[in-house]
Amino acid sequence: MTRALIVWGTSSGAGKSFLATALCRVAARRGLDVAPFKAQNMSNNARVVACAGGGWGEIGSAQYFQALAARVQPHTDMNPVLLKPEGDTASQVVLHGRADAALSKLPWRERSALLAPAAHEGFDRLAARHELIVVEGAGSPAEINLAPQDYVNLGTARWAMAAGPTAALLVTDIDRGGAFAHCHGTWALLPDDLRGLLQGYVLNRFRGDVALLEPGPQQLQQLTGVPVAGVLPLRRGHGLPEEDGLLDGGLQGDGVLGRGAAVKLRVAVLAPPHISNLDEFLPLAQVPGLRLAWVRSPAQLEGADWIVLPGSKQVSGDLAWLRVQGLDLAIRRHAAAGGAVLGVCGGVQMLGRSLHDPQGHDGEAFEHLPGLDLLPLSTHFGATKRLRATPVRFVGTRGPWVALSHVVAPAYEIRCGQTQADAGTAVLHDSDGEAIGWQRGSVLGVCAHGLFENPSVLQALFGASVPTLDHAFDTLADLVEEHLNPPLLARLLGQ
Repeated sequence: MTRALIVWGTSSGAGKSFLATALCRVAARRGLDVAPFKAQNMSNNARVVACAGGGWGEIGSAQYFQALAARVQPHTDMNPVLLKPEGDTASQVVLHGRADAALSKLPWRERSALLAPAAHEGFDRLAARHELIVVEGAGSPAEINLAPQDYVNLGTARWAMAAGPTAALLVTDIDRGGAFAHCHGTWALLPDDLRGLLQGYVLNRFRGDVALLEPGPQQLQQLTGVPVAGVLPLRRGHGLPEEDGLLDGGLQGDGVLGRGAAVKLRVAVLAPPHISNLDEFLPLAQVPGLRLAWVRSPAQLEGADWIVLPGSKQVSGDLAWLRVQGLDLAIRRHAAAGGAVLGVCGGVQMLGRSLHDPQGHDGEAFEHLPGLDLLPLSTHFGATKRLRATPVRFVGTRGPWVALSHVVAPAYEIRCGQTQADAGTAVLHDSDGEAIGWQRGSVLGVCAHGLFENPSVLQALFGASVPTLDHAFDTLADLVEEHLNPPLLARLLGQ
C-alpha cells in the first residue's frame, strides 16, 4: 500500500511548492522511496521530462524540482495536467506531457470531467512505483464554488485514501496576515469525508518572536482539534525558484540595476506579460558581483551591460508589448553600441527579422510580423510543439560571448515556432548537429533553455560557481526538520 502526504494551502502562494519540495528531500534523506504529484498545475514555467508513452513531455517546474529533491527521475505522471496561460481567460492544456488543442478549447467545467480520469491514471501509475507520494494541492481545497470539479485537491485526496494511508498538512502564509482565520475557515469548509485527513497547520514565512503567536495556536487547536505542526521562519535566498513570481531567493525585482562598486555586471531581463520559464535565470542572481533586475521600461535599462529577452508563451503579443513600451528602440540602441543582447527561445524569435503565423498558433493569426531584425532569422508557427532534452555545444562564439565557445551543457527545448537562419553563423548545436543558436555582432540567440543552471556555463561566463539546487533542497529539508514537530513528521512519513 502506498502512503500519501498531502500539502494543502489556504491560498495560492501560501508555500505549498516550497513545503512539498522540502518534504520530498526529508523523505529521501530518510531512505524512503518518494515521488511528488500534482494532478493539475497552472504555470508557464515548464520542464521537459520522460513521458508515460515514451518520448518527451512537459510538466510544471515545481514538480520537476520536487522530483530532483526526491532523488527520482522526473516524469509526466508527476503532473499529468499542466495549464499554460495564454491570456486572462484562456490556457493551453498539456495532458500527460503533450498539448491538446481540443481540450484547450473546452470550457473549464466541461474539460475538468475529462481531465480528472487522466490525472487519476497518472496518480495510480506513480503510486504503483513508490512507497510514499507527496501530493501538492492547488490554490485552496476550500473553494466551495469549484468543489464538484476539484480533482486537484479533493479528488486526489480520495484517490490517495483508496491507495493507502493518507494524511494532510495545511500551510498558510502568516506574513500576509489573517493566518489563523485562513486555517480555521479552510478546515471548516473541507468536505466531511476529508476533514479528518488534516493532521497539522504549518505557519509559513514567520518573522519575529514566535512567542508572540500565543495563545493563537492553542485556540486554533481547541476550535478545530488540529495542532499547529510548526512555524517556518521567513527564509530569503533559499535557492528554490519561485514557480510563477519574479521575486524569490535573491532575485531583485525592483528594476534597479545600480552602480555600486561591488557590481561588476548588470543584467536586465525583460518581463513582458507572457514571460515563461523565468526560473532558469535564478542562478544569475547568485553570481558574485552580478546585479539582476526585471525591467519593463526603457528607463530601467539604464546602465545595463546585458539585455536578456526570455521565453514567451505568446511571442507576437510580447513583441507588441515591447514596441508599446519603447523597449524595441532601447534594445536596438544597446546592440548598436556593442552591448550584449541575449534571446532565449521566444526571445530569439523576437530578435529575428520576421514572424509568420497565418493559423494563429501563437495567438491572433497574422501573415507577417516584423521582428527586431537583430538576427537573420525567420520563424513560422505551427501546431506541433518541439519538446526535447539534449546536450548542446557552443562553437565559434565571439565578442561578449566568446567564453562560451566549445562549452557543452545539458539543455531543453519547448517551442512552437520553427526558426530558420536566413544567413549568419550558427554557434549552438544540439546532439544531432542541428543549429539552435545564432550570433550576429554582440547579439546571441539560443533556442535552448536551462543554460544558466549548468556550472560549466557559469564558470565560462563569470568565472564563478553558485550553490547547487541540491544544496537548496537540503537547506529546505533542514528548515522543515528543525521547525516541524518531530514525532508528527515521523508519523506523516510512515516512520
